[in-house]
Amino acid sequence: MIDKLVAKIQKTNAPIVVGLDPMLAYVPDHIKEAAYREHGETLKGAAEAIWEFNRRIVDAVADLIPAVKPQIAMYEQFGIEGLIAFQKTVSYCKSKDLVVIGDVKRGDIGSTSAAYAAGHLGHVEVGGNVYAPFDEDFITVNPYLGTDGIKPFTDICKKENKGLFILVKTSNPSSGEFQDRLVDGRPLYELVADMVNQWGADLTGSCGYSAVGAVVGATYPEIGKVLRKVMPKSYILVPGYGAQGGKGADLAHYFNEDGLGAIVNSSRGIIAAYKQEAYASFGAEHFEEASRQAVLDMIADIDGALKAAK
Repeated sequence: MIDKLVAKIQKTNAPIVVGLDPMLAYVPDHIKEAAYREHGETLKGAAEAIWEFNRRIVDAVADLIPAVKPQIAMYEQFGIEGLIAFQKTVSYCKSKDLVVIGDVKRGDIGSTSAAYAAGHLGHVEVGGNVYAPFDEDFITVNPYLGTDGIKPFTDICKKENKGLFILVKTSNPSSGEFQDRLVDGRPLYELVADMVNQWGADLTGSCGYSAVGAVVGATYPEIGKVLRKVMPKSYILVPGYGAQGGKGADLAHYFNEDGLGAIVNSSRGIIAAYKQEAYASFGAEHFEEASRQAVLDMIADIDGALKAAK
């Protein structure tokens, strides 16, 4: 799957991923009202509203981007109906040939970890039938439990040709409370990066990159520069662009000299673009067109930064 991701990045010349993290506050009133007329002001009504919101954004931007990243918590808050919307979103994005990165941040051990891996990346057997429940292409994984918590996921990745993004240095302000702590003279995030290299050593694609990548926030560009060198064969998923303060000029060091090696996420900066002053002229009725323009602007920003860094 890492080969497909790299190929799609090269084809689109857009090393970006759109975060499909819809809050109801992002969904325009006319979308919500239509869903509520059919399903009432219920959990199902809310889930149908975010599904329609997602569908229209995906239709507007699918030709520009290689991948999407739905954050499962935004769907789980609506219970089972929300999870149905998550599954529909994943399936629809895959029907558009987009790579789907499930932002699920799972991490456990033993049979629990194996069950998470099967549910999101693999298959389950029910009697004589086999199903792929969510069927994302990549998922995010928390490494806090160590190799016992990662191996069930890498085993599934080998079997199913899927991939992982391991949390290494996250973009939130308090990440340093643990991640920056020194262990034997090195920050913990560097030790986790070393383990990412080990976990992905036998999962390297023909593109030269491993199917086990890393999450490194855009809000810490100097750390990103270090981690790029520590993990030369790992793709870096970079959250924190746009709404969290990251910008293209911060990101050049996350990429390798080949112009590959990183994929930058923007969520509400794209899906709620119509709420921003820069895109307000589109209006809520044309929210998806505002999202498309925000994608084009993000592509140009990152492309300009990479060219300036050469």
